[in-house]
Amino acid sequence: MSVLDEDIRYIHDSLLQLNELRSAVIKRDDAALYRLLGTARAKADFHAANESKRQTLRKDLANALDCNVEQMTLTKLENRLPIEKKSQVAGKKNELKTLINELKKEHLSTSILLSECARFNNLLLRSIFDLGKTETVTYRANGAANRQMDGTFVNLHL
Repeated sequence: MSVLDEDIRYIHDSLLQLNELRSAVIKRDDAALYRLLGTARAKADFHAANESKRQTLRKDLANALDCNVEQMTLTKLENRLPIEKKSQVAGKKNELKTLINELKKEHLSTSILLSECARFNNLLLRSIFDLGKTETVTYRANGAANRQMDGTFVNLHL
């Protein structure tokens, strides 16, 4: 149960971090982004230790229930437990499912935001440095088009 509680806390923390990440990106808060990076690195080690505990428990439970490790799931464990423990495991399993679905949604939202930021930055760079070889069209007083080719906003030649 303690491993499941740690997983639930980790997912809650991940949801908060994704919200903070989106907020920091939108606000262009570099300090918050560096702080989030440090927090993510610190929590990664803790989560890896919890994952190791889970795998060890899963192996032990699989041996005790005489099944393969791959077959050892919370549902299988839930079916073998007494009623009072069964309801605890079922509650944790349902909470994890709900949190995982929310995490998927938040992850997708964050991915979309970051991909749009990258796309927008790419467009800005292309327009500033003329990476796409765009042409500028201006119009004279008589309405005739004046096309300027290979003109850049920033001249990179020394």
